[in-house]
Amino acid sequence: MDGITSLQLFWFVLLGILMAGYAILDGFDLGVGILHLCVRTDQDRRILMNSIGPLWDGNEVWLVVFGGALFAAFPNAYASAFSGFYTAFMMLLCCLIFRGVSMEFRSKMEARLWRQFWDVAFCVASAVATFLFGVAVGNSIKGLPLDEHGDIRIGLLGLLHPYPILVGLFAVSTFAMHGSIYLYLKTEGDLQQRVQRWMWRTFFLFLAMYLLTSVATLSFIPEATAKYQRFPWAIVVPLLNVLAIANIPRAIYQGRPFDAFISSACTIAAFTFLFGLTLFPYMIVSSVDPAHSLRVDNAASSEQTLQTMQIIAFLGMPFVLSYTAVVYWVFRGKVKMSKFSY
Repeated sequence: MDGITSLQLFWFVLLGILMAGYAILDGFDLGVGILHLCVRTDQDRRILMNSIGPLWDGNEVWLVVFGGALFAAFPNAYASAFSGFYTAFMMLLCCLIFRGVSMEFRSKMEARLWRQFWDVAFCVASAVATFLFGVAVGNSIKGLPLDEHGDIRIGLLGLLHPYPILVGLFAVSTFAMHGSIYLYLKTEGDLQQRVQRWMWRTFFLFLAMYLLTSVATLSFIPEATAKYQRFPWAIVVPLLNVLAIANIPRAIYQGRPFDAFISSACTIAAFTFLFGLTLFPYMIVSSVDPAHSLRVDNAASSEQTLQTMQIIAFLGMPFVLSYTAVVYWVFRGKVKMSKFSY
């Protein structure tokens, strides 16, 4: 396949799986953070934080594994991405740190201003982190000014073109919807009734952003549809994606929030697949000269390195999956407040 070996393809697909896993799992707790200021009382805000308290750091393991796999399997793409996204990545790292600090510090003092400060920090950090993820995806689809040395010479403001901003806002709306459905599963009583209204509002916001982003992608990114001529079987994914999106309001209306959550997760997984399909066989597309683009083959490590890492992946991934499954099983059910709660 265009000179791409089976090992290189394996690692490209595995990166997509890791990205999808992170987007689904950390997506709902970022969504909870985005919605954090929608509740007014201190008790309700504590419930929101405690709904993700035992899970958020485990969810971010998927991001760490993704970064490590990218560094080891495609070091040229990793280095080039950091040359262009360095400032954005540092901002993202600060946001992820602030989210954790906000959860740990918020309830350590009962002063109103203290808690309000950390509430705002938690919400803003969640929204900005999600927006930056979307901006990175939008720029990757649009193309980056990658030169012949593998450097991307662009500032933070240079990343904020209309299309990446649109994708960033789309990511915020998607995670807000995903988080609201998760919150409905974890809350009860009056708070759950309010969350039900959030599910409808965030879904319609997501739907509007989905349609707008789809039109913009089809209009300005011709590669998004060209790949279906080369891989006609892939048309099944957007069709399934539409069905998953359509099932979200259906499941909410029928009082089946878990089905709505699964449909939301499938929607995010489909978006990740479509992103990878749009890029393939490239890792980074150069907007300066297509000859400078980094492909899966010329960005990859040696075959021996990829083979060794494949063995490590087969040994390590079951631990990641088992850890995730055990944590979710132990902390299943509604949120219960105690003296050890956030």
